[in-house]
Formats: sequence, structure tokens, C-alpha cells
Amino acid sequence: MKHLTRLLGAAAIAAGSLGSVPAFAEGGTLVIGSTQVPRHLNGAVQSGIATAVPSTQIFASPLRYDENWEPQPYLAESWEVSDDGLSVTLNLVQNATFHDGEPVTSEDVAFSIMTTKENHPFQSMFAPVETIETPDAHTAVIKLSQPHPALLLALSPALAPVIPKHIFGDGQDVKSHPANAAPVGSGPFMLDEFTAGEAIILKKNPNFFIDGRPKLDEIIIRIVQDPSALLIAMENGEADIYPFMAGSQEIKRLEKSDHLTITDEGYAAVGPINWLAFNTKSEKLSDVRVRQAIAYATDRDFITNALHRGVSTQQRGPIIESSPFFDDTIEAYDVDLDKANALMAEAGFADGMELTIDFIPGPREQQQSVAEYLKSQLKKIGIDLTVRAAPDFPTWAGRVGGHDFELTMDVVFNWGDPVIGVHRTYLCSNIRQGVIWSNTQSYCNEEVDEILNAAAIEQDADKRKELYSRFQQIIAQDVPIYFVNATPYHTAYDNRLMNPPKGIWGTMHPMDRLEWSE
Repeated sequence: MKHLTRLLGAAAIAAGSLGSVPAFAEGGTLVIGSTQVPRHLNGAVQSGIATAVPSTQIFASPLRYDENWEPQPYLAESWEVSDDGLSVTLNLVQNATFHDGEPVTSEDVAFSIMTTKENHPFQSMFAPVETIETPDAHTAVIKLSQPHPALLLALSPALAPVIPKHIFGDGQDVKSHPANAAPVGSGPFMLDEFTAGEAIILKKNPNFFIDGRPKLDEIIIRIVQDPSALLIAMENGEADIYPFMAGSQEIKRLEKSDHLTITDEGYAAVGPINWLAFNTKSEKLSDVRVRQAIAYATDRDFITNALHRGVSTQQRGPIIESSPFFDDTIEAYDVDLDKANALMAEAGFADGMELTIDFIPGPREQQQSVAEYLKSQLKKIGIDLTVRAAPDFPTWAGRVGGHDFELTMDVVFNWGDPVIGVHRTYLCSNIRQGVIWSNTQSYCNEEVDEILNAAAIEQDADKRKELYSRFQQIIAQDVPIYFVNATPYHTAYDNRLMNPPKGIWGTMHPMDRLEWSE
């Protein structure tokens, strides 16, 4: 806790005592404010903002991406894709070491990709990877069972951290490995302290393999579960970056601060969708007519324009509407209470039913406010809805990942390519107990599986678009999820920061180039 004498603990923040804390020293320290509580720091086996932001600083990855969606060298100084698309050769830099001094080798790359394939919620991300050959210490050859258009993007920092085999390959379950809370990577920053629920302190890696980087001496991620307290911290200069800000009041309030820049750049590859998920194995929700009734009873326009004050855009399907793969002909389920009540009666629930709804704690406007709106709205079709709060993110994730829910609000990312971020939610094979952001709806349709598996390997863009259109039409009819809006993520940052995280991955990307202008 040596650094926390100049930090504000979560309890003090919640109590509103920000004014008693001295301003942070400028220069080498960057303070990131976050409302998300990470379960651990190993992005190879855990998805989500809370893990990805620190993980991408601690671990390096084979590739990184520029602002134009072009792959750039990172641990791999070069790479080649075979003409048949069935192998990708990574030529690794020769001077990379882990934070404990051990060299990064092709064995670590192979171990990491296969570990991610076996344990990460995004099962489709590396599904075609059959083997990884390591002819020498600095060459890794990824062998595929079929072409994989999304592979290079999947080798990004937020998706493919290279973890040390000599630590994580000791036979322990990697998902519960003690090193997940004290990770050793080869990224620009090293873990100094991890105080659960309070702060993550990262210090400069003096032996980083890219000369002259990182620019900062230290990154402190302050976990502030009270968004209003985080706003005060940003206004007072006690925090320097507030990423993944989605509340209209927060955005409009910080826009008034002269020392801050507010931008929606940095989320191009994220594709965040705010949605209402159904547990299709629930006895009450297994009937598609009930799910359709709830969809017809929900007023998407009211949510985006009234609850979200117009900062959100409506979302009608499983692929983000800004994607070229989105099909705008799908059933939108515009509000129709007569049709909703008729469907409830057809399903045998003319006298109504009781349901519970969960939500992610933290982003109130996108999550809790919608859940509370649904409590009143669904009464119009005879549903008595109980809103079930969770004290923190891990509790909510445990419920939903454990399939212990009926309805839940959720925010799920497309992650750049449907193969990475969309398929995982709908494949029968990705119904995985205890894994959040997998197919937690327990939805299974063999025709959907066939379509998605075909789209995953299709090289022709037009044919791929046609396959995804068929997929979206089926999902619109089956309604395992009611899609609400594209989450309006913004980042607030201090004007003095140079090279702020505005690339396609935002703060889920190494911040080795970020520095203070004075």
C-alpha cells in the first residue's frame, strides 16, 4: 500500500472526501479513472474493459493496430500469410524480455495463443488454429484448419496478450492461477500494486523492447465505483483520463471543463452494444413468444431519447449498425403493446408472470435506468419485474456467467470483426458455465451455427455480408436478445496529454507513446 498514501481509496471516494486529497504530481504519472472492478489482470483468459486496460499495459502482443485499422509490428517485427490462408508466420523481435528478465520466445507465443483459445470467452477467435510450430526461438508458424479473415486483428493487444509459459505453464488452472493477480508480462509497464476494488499501480518497464518507451514513469488506475465522485476527480485534476464514459450527464458536464478534451474517438474496433439478454433455458423465457412480447413492449425510442438524453443511437441487431455487415431490413420490434399482450396470451401467460432483471453496476444510465424503466413498462403486458442489484461487477458477472438469471442488461462488444465479438454470443458450442460474455443466454440454433461457421472462413466480402444478413434475420425472429442502443462511449482527458488513446482500441491498447506536454 506504499503508493496509496497519495491516492484516494475507494471508501474515501464513495464518502465524497475528494477535496481532502492533494493534487497528484505531474510529469511521469498518469491517473486513469475507472468505474469497473477487474476480477484479475490476465487478458488471455478474461474479457472486458476492467481487465483489458491494465492487461494491455502489462502484456505485449504479436501485433498492434494503427488508427487506420492497419496491423503494425509489436512482438512480431514482421509476418507473412500463406497464399492459401492456412498459415501465418510471425517473426519475433529478438530483444524482448519478460519483466522477470526471461526472454520472450516463440514457445511463449504458441503457449499464449493456445491458452487463449482454450480458456477465453471468445471461443471463435482462435478456433481455426490447429497447431503452432516453433522452428526456432523467434519464429512462430500458426497453422489453421481453414482461412481465418479475422486472425491478424485477433493478435491485437486486447485479445492476444503473450503470457510467460514458465509461469502459467506450471500445470495449474490458468483461469484461477495466482499469477493472474500478480502478472508478469513483457509490456511497457510492470505491475507494482493491485489493491482489489481500489487501485492498480503500474510502473515503467526499464527494459521494454521498444527504445525510448514508455514515456510515462507510472500509470495509476483508480477504481471509483461512484461515477459522480469520478467526475469531481476529473474536474479537480485528480484524475487525468476517464475512458468508457457513457452517461449523458457525465459527458455534458465534463464538456464544460476548460482543461479537458471530450472525444468519442478510440472505440472504432469496440462496437459496443447495450442490450437486454434472455436466459432461454428459463421455463418462462424458453417460449419465443414471451421474448417477442417483451421486445414489442419495450420502447427503444424512449430509452435513447428520454433516458439517454439523445446521446445514444438505436441498435436493432447483433451487429453494430455502423458495421458494413449490418442488415437494416431485420425486424426492429417497434413498440406494439397490443401485439405484445396477444403473444403473452398465446404463450399461456394471459394472467402474467414474475421475472427478475439484473444489470451491470456502475453505468447507471445505460444499465440500471433501463432496468428500472422495464419494471414499469412490462407491467403493461402483465409482467411483474423485480430489479436485482449486484454490489459489484464480479457479483453480476458470477450470476450471468453462471446462468443464474432470467433477464439481464448487458454491454457486449463486436470487437472489430463478427468472428471475434459476435459469434461467441450465439454458437451452441460456446455455452460455457462460469464464463462471462460467452453464450450466457444458452441460445442454440444449428442453422445459425452453420451460417456463422461459413461466414468465418468466407473470403469474398459480398458473400460474407449475405451470410451475416441471414444470421441477423434468424436472430431477429428467435430474440435471444433485445438490442437497445449503441453505447455512446466517450473519453475525457487532460489537454496537456500528448498522443492520447484515440486509436481503434482506445485505452485497451499499450499507452507507451502517451506523455505530458509539460
